[in-house]
Amino acid sequence: MANLKLRSVEKAYGSIKILHGIDLDIQSGEFIVFVGPSGCGKSTLLRSIAGLEEITGGTLEIDNEVVNDVPPSKRGIAMVFQSYALYPHMTVYDNMAFGMKIAREDKAEIDRRVRQAAEILQLTKYLDRLPKAMSGGQRQRVAIGRAIVRNPKVFLFDEPLSNLDAALRVATRIEIAKLKESMPNTTMIYVTHDQVEAMTLADRIVVLKDGHVEQVGSPMQLYKKPGNLFVAQFIGSPAMNILPARVAKAGATTEVAVDGGSSVSVPIATPAGAAGTEISFGVRPEDLYVSKGTKALFEGKVDYIEQLGEVQLVYVDIGRGADRPLTAKLPGNAAVERGQTLRLDADSGDLHIFDANGSSFVPHEIEAKAA
Repeated sequence: MANLKLRSVEKAYGSIKILHGIDLDIQSGEFIVFVGPSGCGKSTLLRSIAGLEEITGGTLEIDNEVVNDVPPSKRGIAMVFQSYALYPHMTVYDNMAFGMKIAREDKAEIDRRVRQAAEILQLTKYLDRLPKAMSGGQRQRVAIGRAIVRNPKVFLFDEPLSNLDAALRVATRIEIAKLKESMPNTTMIYVTHDQVEAMTLADRIVVLKDGHVEQVGSPMQLYKKPGNLFVAQFIGSPAMNILPARVAKAGATTEVAVDGGSSVSVPIATPAGAAGTEISFGVRPEDLYVSKGTKALFEGKVDYIEQLGEVQLVYVDIGRGADRPLTAKLPGNAAVERGQTLRLDADSGDLHIFDANGSSFVPHEIEAKAA
C-alpha cells in the first residue's frame, strides 16, 4: 500500500517548462489514470514519479517520505512500458525472475512469486516459452508479471496497450482490470490517450493540458460535470457539441439563446449580472434525439451519416452560428436519410453552459484545476 502526494511539482528542460506546479493526492489502492492530448506532460509526470526524470521544482512524497532525491530502484515502484522490453533469449519464467535473481533473492521465493504472478495473469502454461513464440498481448502480460513479482508499492503503466491491435487491447484491458481486482491494496497509475481505457479502468481520472491539471474526478464526474470547455470536449466520444450562445435571462434557471438553435431553459444558476453576456452552450451527441413535436432545440439538414451498426453518427447542418455540423448519436435503426430536414432536442438536465473564460457555470467539486 502506498499513497502519493505531489506539491507544486515542476519539470523543465532548460527554459522549456513541461510541468507547471502539479498538485495531486493519490490514495493507497487507487487506480489513477492520466489522460490528455499529445505533449500535455502525462508521460513526463509518470516518469517523474518513477524517478526516471528529475523534477526541477516542488516535492514528491511516497508513503509520507519525500523521494525527490531517491533513485528509481529505491522508490518501491515498478513500471510497465509501451514496448514490452523483454529479453528475447530468455524464457517467460526467466524474464519474470531476472530482476529478483540480480537482487540475489532466495530461489524458493523467486519461484513462488513467479508462479503466483503467472497464475494471476494466466501465463502458467507459457513459462517455458520464448517471447517470440507469444502474441503481443501475452508479451505485455509477461511485462506486467515482471513488475508484479517485485511486490512494488506502486505500479506505473505508460500506455501499455498502444502497440496492440483493437481486439488485443480489449482483451488485455480486461486482464488489467482483473489484475487490479486481485490486488485491491496496490496503487496503480496509468497513462493513456484512449478514453475507453480511462473510463473503464480508473477510480479517478486526471485530465492534463499543457502541463497543468485541468480536473480530477471519477469517470462519470468528468463526463457529467466537466469543469471547463477543454474537459467537456476531451472526455466523451464523439466530442461534445459546442455552440456560441448568450444569456437571455439569468437566475436560478438560465434562459439561453443558442446561435443556430432556439432559446432553451437550462436548470443551471447564473448570477444576475450574466444577462446579455456571451457564453458557450454544450450538448453531447448521445443526449440529442429526434423531436416528435413541431418545435425543437435544433433544426437542420442531414449532411452526412456514419452507420456503425448499433448506432449511427448523424451530422446536421444547422446553419448560422455553427462552424461545423452538429453531431447526433442516434440508434442504428433510426429512419434518417442524407438531405432530409431533422429536428433535434435534448432534455434540459443534459445541457451545459460555460462562461467566456471556458469555465462551467455548474458548481462542480473540482479537486484540481489549472491556475
